[in-house]
Amino acid sequence: MYVCICHAVTDRSIREVVKRGARSLSDVQCELPVGACCGRCQETAEQVVADCLRARNKNVESELVPLEA
Repeated sequence: MYVCICHAVTDRSIREVVKRGARSLSDVQCELPVGACCGRCQETAEQVVADCLRARNKNVESELVPLEA
């Protein structure tokens, strides 16, 4: 889905940047021009970043091995 129509930035491209280590919309904006024109996409872009970070954290938690008591 296109998040930023002005610069043709998709949710997939935002997710890829987050997978490479971005931790905020500001980090994403260092690589993609999302939110750099009219700004209407900024809220949606922030949500995509948050969703991706939440999913990444959930995956990390599921990989943790519980300590034996």
